[in-house]
Amino acid sequence: MALSNNFIGAINFIAILLSIPIIGAGIWLTTEPADSCVKILQWPVIILGILIFIVAMAGFIGAFWRIPHLLIFYLIAMLVLIVLLISLVIFTYAVTLRGHGNIEPNRSYLEYRIDDFSIWLRRRVRSSHKWKVLEIVLALQTYVLNWINGCCKPPTKCGYTFVNPTYWISPINTGEDMDCMKWSNDQTQLCYNCDSCKAGLLATLRVEWRRANVILIVTLLALIAVYLLGCFAFRNTKVEELFRRYKQGYS
Repeated sequence: MALSNNFIGAINFIAILLSIPIIGAGIWLTTEPADSCVKILQWPVIILGILIFIVAMAGFIGAFWRIPHLLIFYLIAMLVLIVLLISLVIFTYAVTLRGHGNIEPNRSYLEYRIDDFSIWLRRRVRSSHKWKVLEIVLALQTYVLNWINGCCKPPTKCGYTFVNPTYWISPINTGEDMDCMKWSNDQTQLCYNCDSCKAGLLATLRVEWRRANVILIVTLLALIAVYLLGCFAFRNTKVEELFRRYKQGYS
């Protein structure tokens, strides 16, 4: 029985270690440009990682100090957290499935349209109130976000003449896109009112979320394996205990 408890403790220690990449993924998202504007995914990831750490620690303590109630709490709570993590992984994958860029002729970059993205992501930037807040953040990060397609430049099809990354003149095809007349050389405005700017932000957000999701998927698979081993060891412990009581009663 002691061997089984030690094994469960070791398994829970691995679960504690597995919470670190999850928390790390959330913290990493807080440092990324787009996620610093649209603060949605990082806090659920961080909170979930912390909860997994706490529950795994409870299981670790319950195993080495032989506290059955803590072990039962670990088995139930960890199952709930794994289900929540699975839900988060599926949700993140679903909302970032769409949003592939469009290749423009004779251009080395992709351009994005707001309608290319999932409805849920579009709603995050379509609200005028939400976008006003995001616009302020983007204005503060102009030079950091210059590389986001569409955010600091007008759409290619408008035919603007490039002067520098934040100064464009003389649109040729003003009727090609609603964004064509929204560009402003005012450094506080630029193309922040354009749908292409919103699409550029979502494109960067999509890349960041998908990278974080890879970490979550790998950690999730490892966590499921650890949990199943823990369940197997806990069941063996109970079987050993019943067998020991049976032998004592028989004797």
